[in-house]
Amino acid sequence: MATIAYEDLTPGRTFDLGKTEIDREEMLEFNARFDPQPFHLDEEAGRNSVLGGLCASGWFTASLWMRAYVDHVLADSTSQGSPGGNELTWLAPVFPGDVLRFGMEVTGQRRSRSKPNLGLVEITGTADRGDDRVLRFSFVGMFGTREQD
Repeated sequence: MATIAYEDLTPGRTFDLGKTEIDREEMLEFNARFDPQPFHLDEEAGRNSVLGGLCASGWFTASLWMRAYVDHVLADSTSQGSPGGNELTWLAPVFPGDVLRFGMEVTGQRRSRSKPNLGLVEITGTADRGDDRVLRFSFVGMFGTREQD
């Protein structure tokens, strides 16, 4: 039986999702495949951009957060996916060697009207480099309940 269910995801609950160091080669492979903009691929183009250096795609950063969320929450939960979100903000560029700490906070929850054994959980995900927030987004997760009426 899963450890984390809808009933455990109450507003105000936070989760430390761990940290990771941005690996340059892994970042460049992702950037080349999914977001091949010059400032994500070339040192000089990065230095000449408003970003100030070769940096990660925001989608790479979001993908790293997602992996941490799966490892620390979803893998041992009643997760049933997500219908989407309404906010995604890249607040600062992320560079090779940066160490990011990932977190999440439950900001709301409600039972599904049409599926009483399903709960909808509002979540805010974050990534911080030291005291600087570099990523923030909000979405809804769907979680099964422990009560199976």
